Amino acid sequence: MMITRRAFTAALSLTGLAALAGFSPLRLIADAMAQSASDVAKPVSLPDMALGPANASVTITEYGSMTCPHCAKFNETVFPRIKSEYIDTGKVRYVFREFPRDVKDAAASMLARGIARDDAGKYFAVIDILFKQQNQFLEKSTETLTRIGKQAGLSPQAVKDCIKDQALLDKLAADRKFAIEVLKVDGTPTFFINGQMLKGARSFEAFDKRIKSLLKS
Repeated sequence: MMITRRAFTAALSLTGLAALAGFSPLRLIADAMAQSASDVAKPVSLPDMALGPANASVTITEYGSMTCPHCAKFNETVFPRIKSEYIDTGKVRYVFREFPRDVKDAAASMLARGIARDDAGKYFAVIDILFKQQNQFLEKSTETLTRIGKQAGLSPQAVKDCIKDQALLDKLAADRKFAIEVLKVDGTPTFFINGQMLKGARSFEAFDKRIKSLLKS
């Protein structure tokens, strides 16, 4: 990328104006990052489903979709290692937020919320089942949700009630809108590690390196 003399001069001028006003470009960037972290930290419409201590020095927030194959692969291969090495040892708090991509996605999220209520452990167990049975769910959505609901003690009617809860659907939609407009989430999975965005499914090593650097700081 070529920087013209005019663009360079303009940048210097802006830097000078910022300094005169008592700010610096680095501080402006830091303030923006702090604002982003603050935006990520607060749940909007639905309470967060999280594992790990609330006061952990590192918080990972995942925006995932029950119908996303990359999310399912991450859940199978990477998340278990993060859980055993960092969540279960109290070093990381892990938050999962739904980012429904379609009606099936929303229905799965609503069932998970309906089964778990406020029990985060139960919620993560349900989404683990949904990810592991993703292919069946995509092919036979109603039957799969009914079967998972039955395993959790829900009648077929109770499952229907879960996935027809308009108030819950409205909250999912509001949270998705916030993620898109404020956090700039545009696909799944998207992660925020202490507020810093990390797009796409990554290896355990990528998370491990980032987490260790934050734990040292």
